[in-house]
Amino acid sequence: MKKKIVSPCISICKTDPISGYCYGCARTNNEKKLWKNETTSEKWKINNLKIIINRLKGWQLKTFKESYSHKKNNGISLFKKKLLETK
Repeated sequence: MKKKIVSPCISICKTDPISGYCYGCARTNNEKKLWKNETTSEKWKINNLKIIINRLKGWQLKTFKESYSHKKNNGISLFKKKLLETK
C-alpha cells in the first residue's frame, strides 16, 4: 500500500495580503483547494511540496520543516500540539 502524502498545513492559517501565500505553509488558496480535492494526484502534491519549500526562507523555512516533519511522524503539527497543551 502506497503511503499518502501528508498535507503541508501546519495550522498557521493566515494569508499574506501582498503575496497571497499562507504564512505557515506558503500555499496559495488555490493550492490549498487542490490539496483537499480527492482527484489531485500524488505526483502533483510531491511537486507542490517542492514549490512551497522553495518559497520559504530563513526562520520560516526552518519552522515549516520542523513542524511538517513532526506532523508526518506524529499526525499533528507542532503549533497545534502546543495549542492543545495550553488548554
